[in-house]
Amino acid sequence: MKLDYEALLERALSKIPEKAKKYSKYEIPEVDSIIIGSKTVIHNFKEIADKLNRKSDFLLKYLVRELATSGTIEETRVVLQGKFTKEQIDKLIKEFVKNYVVCPSCGKFDTKIVKEGRLSFLVCDVCGAKNPVKSLS
Repeated sequence: MKLDYEALLERALSKIPEKAKKYSKYEIPEVDSIIIGSKTVIHNFKEIADKLNRKSDFLLKYLVRELATSGTIEETRVVLQGKFTKEQIDKLIKEFVKNYVVCPSCGKFDTKIVKEGRLSFLVCDVCGAKNPVKSLS
């Protein structure tokens, strides 16, 4: 039984999950920050965490570790000890997305972090890939 190209292509396309077929233009939100005295306030912190589909405290933990400072969440914003430029924070959020949000296998943003014992994995909802991620502890 010889299958033609069209039939093989249809069969292959039918095996791809629906989520993987959809193309979504995903944009990382820009930081809305201001320096007040010796503190930096990120006004849209909760919005950023929500768009990245990560908990606010997880994103804050990453930022304070990378900036070697301390910070607190106050409703929808974050207050960091120290003066940090918008560009510095934007760069760190892009790094966070690369390491803790985007699937390294398919490049989609539909992922979640699953903890198994002492290890954490980035699990993709689209392709099913499971990749280890560095712990923030």
